[in-house]
Amino acid sequence: MDVTTPLTVPVVPYAAPGGLAVHPDDLPDGLVVADEHGRVVCFNAAAARITALRPSDVVGRPLESALPLEDLEGRRWWPLTDPYRGLAIRIGHPERNLLLPGGREVLVSARYVRERPTGPVRQVVVALRGTEARRRTERSHAELIATVAHELRSPLTSVKGFTATLLAKWERFTDDQKKVMLETVDADANRVTRLIAELLDISRIDSGRLEVRRQPVEIAAAVRRNVEAQIAAGAAADRFRIRVAGELPVLWADPDKIQQVLGNLLENAVRHGEGTVTIDLAPCPPQERGRPGTSVTVSDEGPGIPEESMNRVFTRFWRGNKRGGTGLGLYIVKGIVEAHGGTITVGRAPGGGAQFRFVLPAGAPAFMS
Repeated sequence: MDVTTPLTVPVVPYAAPGGLAVHPDDLPDGLVVADEHGRVVCFNAAAARITALRPSDVVGRPLESALPLEDLEGRRWWPLTDPYRGLAIRIGHPERNLLLPGGREVLVSARYVRERPTGPVRQVVVALRGTEARRRTERSHAELIATVAHELRSPLTSVKGFTATLLAKWERFTDDQKKVMLETVDADANRVTRLIAELLDISRIDSGRLEVRRQPVEIAAAVRRNVEAQIAAGAAADRFRIRVAGELPVLWADPDKIQQVLGNLLENAVRHGEGTVTIDLAPCPPQERGRPGTSVTVSDEGPGIPEESMNRVFTRFWRGNKRGGTGLGLYIVKGIVEAHGGTITVGRAPGGGAQFRFVLPAGAPAFMS
């Protein structure tokens, strides 16, 4: 079916303040306009693509028959809303998920244009959008829920099993056995706490509400603290090498968030990489905004990340070739770095392993200048 047939009724392009004319076919969303008599006078190319209807079959027909929409309960939409003869105080309706004949889903919003408040409707302007983006979002949420449920099941099962056993048979266990069980419960509780923190971070990143409480941060000291934490967790001390190139500028950042970024990158290098983990710290020349920066590069000597996977490293649920973990850590790392106004990249280290490099702007915030 040809859905690119041009409009059969001339439509005056919109003249923007700068003098640039915008034709309805240039709009990314579907546009359908009906006149004061309820007949379609505009049906742009995006509307044709979304509905799979030809403009020549739509323009000039009554809106109700040209765009026969139904709600999800099977009720005919235009008689239900009655834009021309309904309440005179209405200005339109918000976006709704409606159905075209054949079950095709489309997101529809409408605006009722009146010459004066409570006056007769002169035009009904309908915006159409496909449901693909919403479906992708819903799939992403479903994957997140499934991942969280899977990750929670194991530690909660362990916590429940050990606590129930201890409560039922406390006297039968030695002090050493009780200590081992309680240590396991504590470790699993920490795992649950970390997962909940990741979920909160993702929620804040996705909604643009991730708070950054800036203060002076000595990045070299922060790196050393994270290396010591990895060693305390069982990593060999000789696996780490810290190199500082030159005098580092003062970094204004959220110290807790920077610890989270460094901890995640070092943990990934230890868990998934091999050989020596090298952390390079270096000052950066002024960036686009005229501010100097500090770069931190974490490299390992393992197999590295396949070239075809480089563009997916910072997406949700990416775990590489090894299972384990939620696959949310690097997504959160990228969100934290960007919330600081910085950038993060991934590549191949000189030794062949993975190399993560992030750059944060240095210097005091503008309000303190």
